Amino acid sequence: MIKRIALAASVAAAALIATPSFARPMTATDMQMMRRLGAPSVSPNGRYALFSLSTTDLAANKRNNVVHILDLTAKGVAPQPLDLTKGAHDATFGADGAIWYLAPVGEQEQLFRATVGGQPAQISNLKGDISGFKVSADGSRLLVWADRDLRCSDFACEGVTKPEKTGAGRTYDQLFIRHWDTWAEPGVRSRIFAFPIEGGKVTGAGVPVTGGLVGDTPSKPFGGGEEIDISADGKTVYFALREAGRIEATSTNLDIFAAPADGSAQPTNLTADNDGTDNLPVLSPDGRSLAYFSMARAGYEADRQVLQVRDLATGQTRAVTANWDRSVGSIAWAKDGKSILVTAEDVLEQPVYRVDAATGKVTGLTGNGHAGNVVPLSGGGALFTSNSVMAPDDLYRVDARGKVTQLTNVNRDLLAELDPVSFKKFSFKGANNDTVWGFTLKPGGPQYAAAAKLPIAFVVHGGPQGSFSNSWSYRWNPRVFAGPGYAVVSVDFHGSTGYGQAFTDAIRNNWGGWPLEDLQKGLAFATSQDPQLDADNACALGASYGGYMMNWIAGQWPDRFKCLVQHDGVFDARAMAYETEELWFDEWEHGGKAYYEDPAAFERWNPVNHVAKWKTPMLVITGEKDYRIPYTQGIASFTALQRRGIPSRLLVNPEENHWVLKPKNSIQWYGEVLGWLGTYLGKPPAN
Repeated sequence: MIKRIALAASVAAAALIATPSFARPMTATDMQMMRRLGAPSVSPNGRYALFSLSTTDLAANKRNNVVHILDLTAKGVAPQPLDLTKGAHDATFGADGAIWYLAPVGEQEQLFRATVGGQPAQISNLKGDISGFKVSADGSRLLVWADRDLRCSDFACEGVTKPEKTGAGRTYDQLFIRHWDTWAEPGVRSRIFAFPIEGGKVTGAGVPVTGGLVGDTPSKPFGGGEEIDISADGKTVYFALREAGRIEATSTNLDIFAAPADGSAQPTNLTADNDGTDNLPVLSPDGRSLAYFSMARAGYEADRQVLQVRDLATGQTRAVTANWDRSVGSIAWAKDGKSILVTAEDVLEQPVYRVDAATGKVTGLTGNGHAGNVVPLSGGGALFTSNSVMAPDDLYRVDARGKVTQLTNVNRDLLAELDPVSFKKFSFKGANNDTVWGFTLKPGGPQYAAAAKLPIAFVVHGGPQGSFSNSWSYRWNPRVFAGPGYAVVSVDFHGSTGYGQAFTDAIRNNWGGWPLEDLQKGLAFATSQDPQLDADNACALGASYGGYMMNWIAGQWPDRFKCLVQHDGVFDARAMAYETEELWFDEWEHGGKAYYEDPAAFERWNPVNHVAKWKTPMLVITGEKDYRIPYTQGIASFTALQRRGIPSRLLVNPEENHWVLKPKNSIQWYGEVLGWLGTYLGKPPAN
C-alpha cells in the first residue's frame, strides 16, 4: 500500500489563473504559441535551475529554444535568458558548477563551458554530427554519442570511406530496413565515444566505448542521455543497448552494459540473464550501486517496469518494487542515496514517488498532474516539471514532506485569455466487471454553462498501452477540442496504463473485444451521469491504436456516431504484420507468433473483414514518413470508404511521421479535424 504524505492540491497551473471577461475559445494556434519548458538541471549548490524555453516561429514553421536560468533562492522571480553562444542547447550544470552546452560553430556542433555570469569558452574541436553528451562529475571525461559507421575507430571516422554506388538504390540483407521515420543506413549505428578533458579542453580522437557491440545506444527512435551514465571518476560507462542481428526487429531485449571509458576492454553485459528490456541505468551518489528498470517478459514492450538495484561490487541485484503494481517511468537517486525518486502512472495521473532503497516502501510525494524530469535536491526534496489537461509544463519544487510549490508560470498571460474548462474523472464497471476510468472535459465559460446540450468529441487513446490522462498534449489536446464548444469524453479501456499490469495485459489477443465493450459502456455511463452531454450528437476520434479502433467501430458499431476521425490506424492486420518495422509489438499483441504461423489470431480483430458494414462518414489522416503504421493503411481505408460511397476525406502529410510535429502542419491538422466535427455535429449551441 502506498502512503501519501501531505499531498498538495492539484498542480494544474490553470487553477492559479484568473479568467477575465474577454476570455475566448482556445485554438490550435494558441496551443502552438505556448512556451515550452524543457528538462531542468540544478547547480551543485542548489541555487540555480537551468532549462530551455522554446517559442514558435510560425513564419519559419519551427520552434526556437533559448536557455534560461532561475534563482531558486529568490521568491517571485521569473526565469531569465542566459547570454550564451547563439544556438546553445542541451545546457546542463556540471559538478564543478559550470554550465556545459552544445552550440554550432559554422556547420559543426561544439562543446562550450561557461560559469554563471561568465564568458563562454569553446572547449572542443569535434568533427561530425553530435546527438548528445555527458561529462563525468570530476570533469575528466566527455561522452558523446552520434551515428557512426561501425568501422570507425575514432569519432571523426578518419580513413573510413564508403564504397561507390552505381545507382541510388539501397540494399539490405536483414531488418531493420527502416525505423519510425528513417531508412536505415547499413553499417551505421548510434555509438558512444569518450574523450579525455585535460587543461579545460577536450583532447584526443575519441575512443568507441561500445567496442564490438552491434546496436544503437541510446536506443532508437526515442532513447537519449537517460540511457547512459558515467562514474564520477570518468572511468566506467554504463549504457543500454539491444544487440542487433537478424532478431532485432522482433526483440525487446535491451541490456545494461558496463565498459571502461578508455576502450581498454570490451563491454560487460550486466543483465544477460534477463531476455526482457533493461534500461535507465543510474549510479547511486556513492557509485556503489546501479539502479535501473527491468521488464520480465521478452518481446513485450509494455510489461511492468520494476525498479532494480545492483551492488556493483558483488553483482547482487534486488527487485526493489517487485510488490508495487505500477511501472517505474523515470529514476533519480536522492542525494543521500537512501531512496530513489521515480514517476509512475496511477489512475489518470503521473505523480512523483519516493522508494526506500532498502525496503521498497513507496511514498507518494505529489498529487494530480503529469510529473516528469525529476531532479533531487539536498534535504530530501526535488525539482520537477508538471503539466495537466489545463496547462503545459511548469517548474515545481516538492520538499521532503510533500509540500509542492510552483516556481514558474511561463504561459500565464496566454492562458488568462482563454475560456476555462472543467475536468472531471469518472469510473464505471466495464468489461469483465472490472473498474474502468475515464474523464470528461467541458468548456466552462458562461456561454456554455447555459447550454442545454453539448456535442461530444469521444477521443480514444493510442498505444494501446497508454492513457490520455490528466496531462497536456501538443498532438491530441483536449482543450483544443473543447475550444469550439465540444465536450470531450475519454475512457481508459482495458490495456491502458496506470491501473496495474493485469489491466494493461488484458488487451493482448483482445484488440476489438474488451476495449470496445469498455468504450461502449463508458460513453453510455458518462452521458447518463451528465445530462449536458448530448448522447445523440457525437463523433469518435483516435490515432494509432485509437485509429485502429475507428476502423473497428466502423464495422462493429456503425450506427453510434455521426462521424469518425481515423489517424494512422491499422486497417488490414495482414498487411500491417508485414509492413510495420517493430515486429515485436504486432506479434506480441496477437499471441506472440508471426502472421503466417497463426493468421487466425490477426484476422479475429481485422477491420478489413467488416468493410461491408461501414456507413459512418470518416476523415482519414496519415503521414508519408510513418513507418510504424505505414501510410498505405490510411490510403486503403480511404479507398474502402470511397468505393462504398461513404462521405470521406483524406489528409496526407508528406513531412510527418506517426505524429504531427511541425507547427503549421499541426494547425492544419486541427483545422481539418474540427472542421469535420463541425460538419457532422453542427454548430455548438454557444457559438
